[in-house]
Amino acid sequence: MSLQTILLDFDGMSLEELIAIARNGASVAISSRAEERILATRRLIDRWVREGRVIYGVTTGFGALSKVTISEQDTRQLQFNILASHSAGVGALLDDEAVRAIMALRIKDMARGHSGIRLETLRLLIELLNRGVIPCVPEKGSVGASGDLVPLAHLGSVLIGEGEAFYQGRRMSGREALSAVGLEPVSLESAEGLALINGTQAMTGIGGLAVYDAEQLCRHTDIAAAMSLEVLMGSRTEFNPAIQKVRPHPGQAAAADNMLRMTRDSEIISSHKDCSRVQDAYTLRCSPQVHGASHDTIQYARKVLETEMNSSTNNPLFFYETEEFLLGGNFHGQPVGFAMDFLAIAAAELANISERRIERLVNPMLSGLPGFLISEGGLNSGFMIAQYTAAALVSENKVLAHPATVDSIPTSANKEDHVSMGTIAARKAREIVGNAENVLAIELLCAAQALDMFTNLKPGEGTRRAYEVIRECVTHMDRDRFLSRDIAAVKALMKSGRLLRAVEETVGPLH
Repeated sequence: MSLQTILLDFDGMSLEELIAIARNGASVAISSRAEERILATRRLIDRWVREGRVIYGVTTGFGALSKVTISEQDTRQLQFNILASHSAGVGALLDDEAVRAIMALRIKDMARGHSGIRLETLRLLIELLNRGVIPCVPEKGSVGASGDLVPLAHLGSVLIGEGEAFYQGRRMSGREALSAVGLEPVSLESAEGLALINGTQAMTGIGGLAVYDAEQLCRHTDIAAAMSLEVLMGSRTEFNPAIQKVRPHPGQAAAADNMLRMTRDSEIISSHKDCSRVQDAYTLRCSPQVHGASHDTIQYARKVLETEMNSSTNNPLFFYETEEFLLGGNFHGQPVGFAMDFLAIAAAELANISERRIERLVNPMLSGLPGFLISEGGLNSGFMIAQYTAAALVSENKVLAHPATVDSIPTSANKEDHVSMGTIAARKAREIVGNAENVLAIELLCAAQALDMFTNLKPGEGTRRAYEVIRECVTHMDRDRFLSRDIAAVKALMKSGRLLRAVEETVGPLH
């Protein structure tokens, strides 16, 4: 675990902090102000319960059963029952970083003081996260309204010694996981069951990972396109700032500037400045416009996700300052769902244009290079089938990019009659981003292979540095070999940030 500790309060959590917790092992703590808010809200709830107030989810059943009043002596059983009955997830388990993201966001939401959780219960969840206990959370079962009830119930079950969790790579019962790190299960009091499960943290956590990775993907797409443009004898004219100035979309200008700097001082491009070609193909000439549109979409998704990360998404919401509780719909995942569907389209398009450049690279009729970028074609297939893989991935993405949020289905005896499917949207977006990363890895491999054929001409400053880093882990392919290893190696370069850092050290930060 990292020694970094991130302090969570009412506002201010960034996407970078979420990634640090989810992916890099940072621990969390809540501020003293957060503790004061939680204690004040809890005192109010305890008083209302003693007074016999009827409060949804506190002294009543849930959803369509909200008219059923629960006696004070049955309160604890109600909290157990809500976690047990809502732990109905199916499918593969969410990976560790997704679960850590969800845990961090649930803590962040409850630190705002509107959920009704007790401080000791929240502290237990914090300890689980910080000590590396990963609840087993099935990926399927949330409809994205009334919050992410199913995945959050599986997560919350470990706090009471139920469910299952991983600790140090071993799967065990919730009670065993608590014992392994020296903790005891908690007995939930009134309102706490609902406080643990009523929120949008599953879709937001998964979505946050997808947004962050899409931002890195966008920068790598500019690197790959700049490399491909050079070896396909393209022009830098399309990156001219004057073109972007008269159509001032920020993402377009950013992508053009990235590629202009990366191809600076390219002998390859200078060598054909007086050739007869009038214009480049769209996959090269329109790369700032296409990449830029995805860039702007990804930034929109980031804004939505960071807003949601710093929101209160429970129902009811408790306001200790005015001594009231309000029933509302902040658990509805429509904002996140829309952003994730939009993100999915943006990432899919980055893969689409990349695959078309791969085709131009491997097709000798379009590239002027040896067929499939290999000598002794026929005996060797070169990158022929790598393009097949890219084609398969972009076609899969086209299916996955259908928006999840246009669907709704009534739940809870039609009490909850419109839902967002936001968690499905987030899961699909993350899958598309992963597919697109593999497509980009293939383009980078092909572009590096093509650059090997320009032995007497130097590429641009940034593209040359990208080529050098790729060649440090993947050698030139003289004859056929098992390409999946090379694709995985270049994808790992991208995921580690090493390739991007090397380029940025040479040409400055990419937008």
